[in-house]
Amino acid sequence: MKIIVLLGDGMSDEPCAELDGKTPLQAAQTPNMDRMARAGQVGLAKTVPDGLPPGSDVANLSVFGYDPRSCYTGRSPLEAISMGVQLGPHDVAFRMNLVTLTPHNGKIYMEDFSAGHIGSEESHQLIATLQAELGDERFEFHPGVGYRHLLVWRNGKDAMTATPPHDISGKKVLEYLPRGDGADELINLMNSSQMVLHNHPVNKQRKERDELPATSIWLWGHGKSPVLQPYQEKFGLSGAVISAVDLMKGIGLCAGLEVINVPGATGYIDTNYSGKAEAALAALERLDFVYVHVEAPDEASHSGNLQHKIKAIEDFDRLVVGTVLAGAERFSDLRILCCPDHPTPVQKMTHTSDPVPFVIYRPGQEYGNGAVAYDELQAKATGLFLPEGHGLMDLLTRR
Repeated sequence: MKIIVLLGDGMSDEPCAELDGKTPLQAAQTPNMDRMARAGQVGLAKTVPDGLPPGSDVANLSVFGYDPRSCYTGRSPLEAISMGVQLGPHDVAFRMNLVTLTPHNGKIYMEDFSAGHIGSEESHQLIATLQAELGDERFEFHPGVGYRHLLVWRNGKDAMTATPPHDISGKKVLEYLPRGDGADELINLMNSSQMVLHNHPVNKQRKERDELPATSIWLWGHGKSPVLQPYQEKFGLSGAVISAVDLMKGIGLCAGLEVINVPGATGYIDTNYSGKAEAALAALERLDFVYVHVEAPDEASHSGNLQHKIKAIEDFDRLVVGTVLAGAERFSDLRILCCPDHPTPVQKMTHTSDPVPFVIYRPGQEYGNGAVAYDELQAKATGLFLPEGHGLMDLLTRR
């Protein structure tokens, strides 16, 4: 048995007036996912348990087959593991976005949660300066990918609340600053970062090119190091993760899976879609399980860009799903799961906890349950509903 998960992050959505009441999944041209839906098992899965935040960390843990209620400790510890940053039992990791904050009428607004999707080469220079100016034996600034970075607070506090910056695009930031025990120190770091970044040469160059500068750090997604049951022990499967995102790599490493890095994988709409699919097929020659994660639909939704989201879905279908289906004949017993982790409605520009549509497909077999296409309404109409998303792996591995 060979298993491959094809995950389009944030691909699910809500009806859009601009699409005459259709969702982006309904409006997009997705012949490969539609083909799987007609021949496979289609339904809805609740990947975000009640009471937990609808983040990619919680939702992807569910799709991987873990119950987030028993193992979730926060997003950033998973990213730290992916980056090779060791966490002690009392250390706290924080996701650290480079963002663009803009003053207007005496208030500060979140203009862009990604500082204009700043690239890694420029952002690493900024993080190095922040470490030199603000880092010490308590606070460490670690470079990640693009706008996504890491702060570690050694022997830190983790009882505060913090808001993801992509949830507050265009909003005043004051009411969304960290709150609770330890929040004052985080706010002080964020304020200090603004002074360090203000006249940085990288930002001067970005302004000269009419690109958004990185004016501040934003801290969120904190937690201590988690423990996951190894995949080999839990499911009896060897496997790998393919993603451009540190979070996904961190989940894989915690689960004892390989991480396969694909050249040109960016986590954005320009990512190397076909390269991920080809790497997955190659990995399945020697492994039992591969999890292919594509961030592009989610990023388009957070930016509120409907056309980018539709393009990301269509590229995912054509270059990821299509490539995998074309190579499926080399495996005698292949199971494919295709789904989002959570919805990211483009009009809301943030995640929701609604159930997501999924399709399980076995090439060469016809056992459809009534769906004629892959989308939210077709999935609901089948009547198949998994109230706990981690049950997807049980359904997928069932003989």
